[in-house]
Amino acid sequence: MQKSGVFVFRRHEVRRQSRATSLFKNNFQMKTFSDILLSWYRENKRALPWRDTKDPYLIWISEIILQQTRVAQGYDYYARFVRRFPDVKSLAAADDDEVMRLWQGLGYYSRARNLLTAARSMKDGVFPVTYEGVRALKGVGDYTAAAICSFAYGMPCAVVDGNVYRVLARHFGVDTPIDSTDGKKQFAALAQEMLEPSHSADYNQAIMDFGAMVCTPKSPGCMACPLAETCAALAEGRVADLPVKQHRTKLVDRYFNYLFVRLGNDTLLHKRVADDIWKNLFELPLLETDEDWDAAKFLGSDVFADFLHGHSGAVVRPLSRGVKHVLSHRIIHANFYEVVLPESVEFPGYLRVPVADLDAYALPRLVHAFLENHLKKQADSCKM
Repeated sequence: MQKSGVFVFRRHEVRRQSRATSLFKNNFQMKTFSDILLSWYRENKRALPWRDTKDPYLIWISEIILQQTRVAQGYDYYARFVRRFPDVKSLAAADDDEVMRLWQGLGYYSRARNLLTAARSMKDGVFPVTYEGVRALKGVGDYTAAAICSFAYGMPCAVVDGNVYRVLARHFGVDTPIDSTDGKKQFAALAQEMLEPSHSADYNQAIMDFGAMVCTPKSPGCMACPLAETCAALAEGRVADLPVKQHRTKLVDRYFNYLFVRLGNDTLLHKRVADDIWKNLFELPLLETDEDWDAAKFLGSDVFADFLHGHSGAVVRPLSRGVKHVLSHRIIHANFYEVVLPESVEFPGYLRVPVADLDAYALPRLVHAFLENHLKKQADSCKM
């Protein structure tokens, strides 16, 4: 028997020690919970390509893409990625820039860098077949390792992601913070107890889909929920309060000034190589400031003058100001300027590329969206 502050776990029994004890007065059976989820899943299973395979490589790619991406957005990225890199060997041999280009728009680019590192670490292109081997791959945590081993190999490993936290916290009324050490241990133990070992893959998919489609963060479908009768949070009116998080992510404001330099038909790019956001992506020349400068202050500043390196005759105009781009830990406030210079001007340290070839480079979504919109406006104006 394993004890925690809220539950007493047994292999086939879960007893709630709280105001909701009456919900479980008949020793609520693990099988009932899992059977309900599995029955719901059979009726509501989403048709997704990574569910029709036992190939651990394809499942790995899907899980990495879906770590920070909704299924609707990730679907096309997955299809393009595995079409270009159908196995470990092809990914391991890939050019870094091509991988980043395929990842463009998904964000959290460290995922793509980790995929490459992991693929290149697999001897002879063979995917690991043990939990320990999968867990040791770069960028693979407890959840991803459990998902791969469960879906590909049928191992009885319970997954615990945001959806699972939410379903378990609400159904069993657990208010231990999910981002605390105790909370992680408690939910991992509860998830493993609730797992149906003989149907681990379907059960894991079921509870995750249930959290994504029924027990949603906002406006959950409680009235039509097949688990409503035994849901502690619904009985206690605490659905909106669970799960609990003890820490809020502190957002840091950053102020970016991008320069769209025009040198005839060419422009300038540089590759971000520092350990910062968007590592290994290309972007327009960037001058970062400690606060949001208006156009007059920025264009009259030493930092802008230093960028020009004394080149005279520059024609400068603001193109877009106050563009807000929210990342997980940062809020980017971006301004874009066009700088037109003679075609003969050289800028050491920057990559000079034809404007027409910009699509060949992996760019942050913020920069890509600006260029796409601005160049479309230019093309439209030329047609008039």
